[in-house]
Amino acid sequence: MSHLQKNNQRFFLFLILCIGVTASAFLTKPKPVMYIIGDSTVRNGTGKGGDGLWGWGSIIQDYFDTTRIHIENHAIGGRSSRTFLTEGRWEKILANLKEGDYVLMQFGHNDGGAINDTSRARGSIKGVGEEMVEIDNLLTKKHETVHSYGWYMKKYISEAQSKGAIPIVFSLVPRNVWKEGKVQRGNEDYGKWAAESALASKALFIDLNEIVAQKYEKLGEEKVRAFFPKDHTHPNYEGAKLNAESVVEGIKNTSSGLRKYILK
Repeated sequence: MSHLQKNNQRFFLFLILCIGVTASAFLTKPKPVMYIIGDSTVRNGTGKGGDGLWGWGSIIQDYFDTTRIHIENHAIGGRSSRTFLTEGRWEKILANLKEGDYVLMQFGHNDGGAINDTSRARGSIKGVGEEMVEIDNLLTKKHETVHSYGWYMKKYISEAQSKGAIPIVFSLVPRNVWKEGKVQRGNEDYGKWAAESALASKALFIDLNEIVAQKYEKLGEEKVRAFFPKDHTHPNYEGAKLNAESVVEGIKNTSSGLRKYILK
């Protein structure tokens, strides 16, 4: 074999290797993303423990293999199922959502507020129906059609599903409110409506409200009180950690493919 033929052979081998590496890069699937949406009980402030308060979404990455799944916590304090949508926050997530991603959603703590005022204007219509009300929003100065809590939840679910993503609906974590030794549940309002929204949309539902409430009752009112240094809604790190562990527990007890990313 001549020197020229040897050089040509080396060149072709190098070319084949380059093509193989390039093809492999294109064939490598990007990591799935777990998007989290919700209120301050999911991410408090900037999510770094300001004022000693935490949301479970800021701790959840400790329980997942982040070399295999990327986690983005888009929850923000003060938002309801309605205002997370109307502020354009969901639209930005939806633009990047792809097949195989996950969307974890927990709303309800702020949905009971006023539908129209100059302060928050964040309330949604109670229930899961198709009722609506037309308002001139006193806060945003825009005309708006306000829907039910369930309508907004079902919108998040259906739009995630349309992208091939997997939505998981959580009932809201309970507040530190007790009556006769029992934690006040959300199973007659927002917890119930979250479940109904998931069922109607064929999405997974995890009753986080009940899981956490049972843990609180085992610990007792005095110990649980220590989780809430400021008010009855926003927990410290230990309280948020208990909530995050409850989220993981709930996921483990489903058929979701998200289970495979949980650290052993």
